Amino acid sequence: MHEYMKFIERFKRLIPKNIKPKFKNEKELLLWHKKQEKISSTYVMQNNKKTKIKKLLQKSGIKKLYTNCSFENYKIQHQGQKKAVLAAKNYAQKFNKNISSFIFSGKPGTGKNHLASAIGKYLIEQGKKVLIITVADLMSNIKNTFHNKSKITEAELLKKISEIDLLIIDEIGIQIESRYEKVILNQIIDRRSSSKKPTGMLSNLNYKRMQLLLGDRVIDRMRLGNSIWINFTWESFRRNITGHEK
Repeated sequence: MHEYMKFIERFKRLIPKNIKPKFKNEKELLLWHKKQEKISSTYVMQNNKKTKIKKLLQKSGIKKLYTNCSFENYKIQHQGQKKAVLAAKNYAQKFNKNISSFIFSGKPGTGKNHLASAIGKYLIEQGKKVLIITVADLMSNIKNTFHNKSKITEAELLKKISEIDLLIIDEIGIQIESRYEKVILNQIIDRRSSSKKPTGMLSNLNYKRMQLLLGDRVIDRMRLGNSIWINFTWESFRRNITGHEK
């Protein structure tokens, strides 16, 4: 450092008088270096965070149609929608403080997927692992483990699903679930509940039909703690937007 300062002194004699150097002595040089190191460290950390968030988004299952969905751009036309947005936002913000799950039920096109994706994106930005998947895709992935060439067993897949910070299962009740599918859903909800991992469900069914389809045990698990059930009772607003909403 001493030799470096000698070089600085020689260099300063060559600098025009109207130009002031960034540092005049060794102390100022050290402070400048520390400042630059801090700036560089912050930049690296921010880049690492962005890269992590990007990877989590890619693995989240959030469809391209919903990647820009947020609490702020949800179309509020009446009090019911306002309450739904506030409840969903509150759920996301208090996610770390409880193990509450949620169910969004109502007609297609009422914004269930929009708010579910907004919750997912908010949590991903906090570094959480989120997966949004339809019942059909979930069952297809599980059935694929039955093949000899599968790199993962059914038990291993169920374990991974149980460890995700938030699992959101879409299209509950779209198709007629077999007894096997009901058993699998029961296992997933039971494991996640035991691991204190919340689950989200999106469905066109009302409470009674959901209870009949999934059974009392699953519904009870889904309503633990401060879990929320939002009924999207308004009409579809698909015709007012580009693309589709669920």
